[in-house]
Amino acid sequence: MPVYEYQCESCGDFTAMRPMSEYQDPQPCPDCGASAPRVLLTAPHFSGMSRESLAAHATNERASHAPMSTGEYAAKKHASGCSCCSGMKSRTKKSKTATAASGAKSFPSARPWMISH
Repeated sequence: MPVYEYQCESCGDFTAMRPMSEYQDPQPCPDCGASAPRVLLTAPHFSGMSRESLAAHATNERASHAPMSTGEYAAKKHASGCSCCSGMKSRTKKSKTATAASGAKSFPSARPWMISH
């Protein structure tokens, strides 16, 4: 419900939450009970937001458990060969695991303190 401003002749201005259908109706003053007409004391404020900020707010408002739609999934899908999600990192990156002739594995460069078993 929106908040409207009213002006009581004896008590001054006050605000009240009213349904939009009753925006023109006078409101009784909370202090003295006299009928007070609606007034515009402050200018309406319209917020402009960049497209990037709007998209960020929309993303934050979405429930984390909500599944993506087919269109959203297709829009987020990266090109083939993308290193972030297609598994290309593991193919192009050299493994840090050293394997001995006996089949024992070790990590000589990554974790020299680790004992393989």
